Amino acid sequence: MEIFQNPFRPGAGQKPPYLAGRNEEQQEFTKLLSEPAVLENLIITGLRGVGKTSLLDSLQPIAINNNWIWAGTDLSESASLSERNLSIRIITDLSSITSTFLVTEIVNETIGFTSNQKETVSINADYNFLTHIYSTTNGLEADKLKAVLETVWKIVRGKVKGIVLAYDEAQILKDHAQDREFPLSLLLEVSQYLQRKNIPYLLVLTGLPTLFPNLVETRTYAERMFHVIHLDKLNNQESKEAIIKPTKVKTCPVSFSDDAINDIIIYSGGYPYFIQFLCKETFDSYIFQKKLGTQEPIIRLDEVIRKLDTDFYAGRWARITDSQRAMMVIISNLTNSEEDFTVQDILEKSKEISEKPLSASSINQHLNKLADCGLIYKFRHGKYSFAVPMLSGFIKRQL
Repeated sequence: MEIFQNPFRPGAGQKPPYLAGRNEEQQEFTKLLSEPAVLENLIITGLRGVGKTSLLDSLQPIAINNNWIWAGTDLSESASLSERNLSIRIITDLSSITSTFLVTEIVNETIGFTSNQKETVSINADYNFLTHIYSTTNGLEADKLKAVLETVWKIVRGKVKGIVLAYDEAQILKDHAQDREFPLSLLLEVSQYLQRKNIPYLLVLTGLPTLFPNLVETRTYAERMFHVIHLDKLNNQESKEAIIKPTKVKTCPVSFSDDAINDIIIYSGGYPYFIQFLCKETFDSYIFQKKLGTQEPIIRLDEVIRKLDTDFYAGRWARITDSQRAMMVIISNLTNSEEDFTVQDILEKSKEISEKPLSASSINQHLNKLADCGLIYKFRHGKYSFAVPMLSGFIKRQL
């Protein structure tokens, strides 16, 4: 068999071999770029494994092809600790792009023994230049960042249509009132200030479903600042394309049968990460058996699912207490466990299946702690949901 690299990549943030089912979202982003002024920013939100990072990566070439600068990265905890940290993060990301733009040239005359010599020194919009503006501007951190971003636009204006600031994992951005640090407020304030002045900075944020409620809680006007895209799982046709298209090359030694495709769609639930995981493991198992001389390789999908449980779910499950697990079992038995549910739903199911039913206060306490663990998130209107897709299936398999 010819050597062929497995095309499927289930790693966190890895670019899939084929991005299925996201054309509509890409078109919405393109529409925002074509507006004469930035009237709305963009939020991409959804559960883990739904493909937020992959979609974000696919938007960068669209922005560049439309003559926009693209700057950004994954947000870290350290970047969200303070207003200054977040400002330096933004300046650092911008400077990596703007460092090629010339600000001015200075002619220095040097005196030699024979004749005067002239030396031309170029000053570019690099990190040192931008941080100098930041440090020498009077006022609050927001005033300093505004001065930098306005200066950057003056330098690149006429050469590009606008600047996209794109940040992944943005749900970690929060204000810290106890420390008198308000990085999220700073980001919203600066963005709105620039856009009111018709300076085309477009903010693109991706994160878990807690992201948008965090923004609105910080500034009520955030609701009017953003267009929100809620990424959902792929439908059956889109899932099928994600499975088949990466193997449709002449040198690929593996092809999926109709039965295998249907099983992968069922077990993945249409979530892109799970499709990539199941396809990669199936592909590797087939190739390995072929190398051992097996004429008709047998793929046991239950074994692949067991590996998925270990790699994706087990670490999160191990961090919670026995009483929290008991409540998660109750939630997994709800008919709407993979959608959204309320404290009342859990309370009623607890009375139905538990020898010692939970109280409403106990349920609330558990839900808050599970939210801190990243297993549950809360909507603003009092509903909850699993933060990890297909979690109810994993819980039932543990029983």
